[in-house]
Amino acid sequence: MFSVKLIWRFILMAVLLTSLLTVAGCEGLTDDLTPSGDDERPAVDAGTIGIQVGQQSPDFSMLDTLGNSRGLYDELSRARGVVLYFNMWCPICDAHASHMRAQVMPDFPDVSFFLVDYVTGSVANSRAAQLSNGYAGMEVLVDADQFVFNLYEASMGTTIVIDSAGIVMMNEDYKDGVKLAEVLSTLP
Repeated sequence: MFSVKLIWRFILMAVLLTSLLTVAGCEGLTDDLTPSGDDERPAVDAGTIGIQVGQQSPDFSMLDTLGNSRGLYDELSRARGVVLYFNMWCPICDAHASHMRAQVMPDFPDVSFFLVDYVTGSVANSRAAQLSNGYAGMEVLVDADQFVFNLYEASMGTTIVIDSAGIVMMNEDYKDGVKLAEVLSTLP
């Protein structure tokens, strides 16, 4: 008769062996542990419409948390560029948005910064989240059906910079704001 202790050891060994075999089958796993930081996305043709750096951004419009329609190219006609930060109202997003608001936005008053709320699902819910999280003074766009989220193939923290000509200058996750500030300083 097997003891309970022996059965648990067998189960633990089976799980461990399965995990090791799974990891062993991941070719190039060590490459993922020390990423180069290089952008390895394929080159794009200038003048094409798309979401990659160097492409012409497709136009879109969304409601803001006050119910006003906001179109990308309308915003670009009034600013040197537009920054979209895809926000979930979580602690990580709060840290990023707070850092952006305190450390990046003051240096670029002629750039429009928007949090894009793609999780709350309505203008009213987004406005409530905006106010309860302390972002009453920051523009928030409501992506209720996740159209723009899907358009840019975004995830939590994706940061998009579009210059006044509509060219995508950055499309990557927010890190420490350094790259964002560098890109914004190159806007015409």
